Amino acid sequence: MGDQAKIIAVCGKGGVGKTSFSAMMVKLLSQAKDKKILAIDADPAVGLATALGIPVRKTVDDIRKGIINQIQKGLSKAGPDMSAQLDYEVFESLEHQDGISLLAIGRPEDEGCFCKVNNLLKDIIRDLADKFDIVVIDGEAGVEQINRRVMKKVDHLVLVSDTSAKAVNVTAAIAHVASDNRAVDFSSIGLVINRVRNVGEVEDITERTDLDIYGWMAEDDLIRDMDFRGQPLTTMPESSATLAAISSIIERMNIDH
Repeated sequence: MGDQAKIIAVCGKGGVGKTSFSAMMVKLLSQAKDKKILAIDADPAVGLATALGIPVRKTVDDIRKGIINQIQKGLSKAGPDMSAQLDYEVFESLEHQDGISLLAIGRPEDEGCFCKVNNLLKDIIRDLADKFDIVVIDGEAGVEQINRRVMKKVDHLVLVSDTSAKAVNVTAAIAHVASDNRAVDFSSIGLVINRVRNVGEVEDITERTDLDIYGWMAEDDLIRDMDFRGQPLTTMPESSATLAAISSIIERMNIDH
């Protein structure tokens, strides 16, 4: 990675608030005028784009399928021209809004065996990330697809969980895969606990996990209401206690310095 780029990958069990956390982190980081922020929506549901209120015209997988279709029809072949075309199309697929650039990976319908295309796309995404100061990747529950479809190395691997034992256990499993199988190379790994009702829950979870606790957020009915109404979380009031909690997490992780 570039010397200035910091890569944050956010993972966790579905439904724990991972995407909401990612969106609000992106919102806060984008407020630093001297920082270029890239948000990568690596969840096939494309939830981060919705949470940021940024419409997506084309995903990386749309580009991938288009190139593969050309190869199958004999209209293109794997080579320098294809690399240049992919690079151009990925750059053109970036969406920009309020100081945030967004790249949506999309949902692969057919993995196929076009390794050259897949590897080129991952290289292009890595090179693109080097042009930014901070990159936030909102991924699926596991970390394998971040390695396979986005990039191999990240600086901070952030595991988000609610207070349920099942979700906490999932973060432990993800940490095991990431650490023991080296599914992703990371410099630091930590846990963010969401939908906390009292400090006792945080203390209990802290005793049950070996993960470093980056911070926690209280249960927030405003987020639920905004999700229900389809309002982007970038419009969250600056007085929000959740935003204040995420700001503290950013400071603890030393992301924006």
